[in-house]
Amino acid sequence: MSRILLVRHGQTNWNCERRVQGWAPVGLSERGHSQAAHLAARLATDYSVDRLVSSDLRRTVETARPIARAVGCELTTDRRWRERDFGVLQGLSYGELFLGHPEFALSEVGYRAAEATPEGGESLIDQRERVLEAFSTLRESLEADETVVVVTHGGPLYLVVGWIRGLDIEATILDQTQDNCGLTEIAVGDNLTIHRENDRSHLAD
Repeated sequence: MSRILLVRHGQTNWNCERRVQGWAPVGLSERGHSQAAHLAARLATDYSVDRLVSSDLRRTVETARPIARAVGCELTTDRRWRERDFGVLQGLSYGELFLGHPEFALSEVGYRAAEATPEGGESLIDQRERVLEAFSTLRESLEADETVVVVTHGGPLYLVVGWIRGLDIEATILDQTQDNCGLTEIAVGDNLTIHRENDRSHLAD
């Protein structure tokens, strides 16, 4: 049985400020670096990791580097695992985003919000297509009994787990939780099975 271990990056200051990060080059906070170190130790202790893939954005790469050292794998990046590109709206607080641009609020306008595209960015539907393509490519490349770690963002985690569960796009975003440096384990055989989700037991906080 092969495994895909999906992990979210460590905390950033923009996470604390509830700001839309998108593709912005935001690095980890001090706490985020600590979370990444605890996650790396957990992965090295509990799994025999064969491959490590990361989104190429700064916060994911900073999370992946200590994992690479701990598990002894070379880090490769894949931009398809990036967070949603919010274009000119990146940097806004979520309050500012939904107050000034209610067309992006799934809880208010439903599916139409998933189709809305910010200037210079991408829609949620477009992001889902990109992320699921990355997941499908990874799944097809797995060797027998291989364990792959993917360091990504909250959005891609929602989208992959929601797709496996057969959730619609609204429930995918609104009814799930993925915390910084949480671990989601997917067993890959004839079917996909979620063995653990958003596991934070390795984090000191």
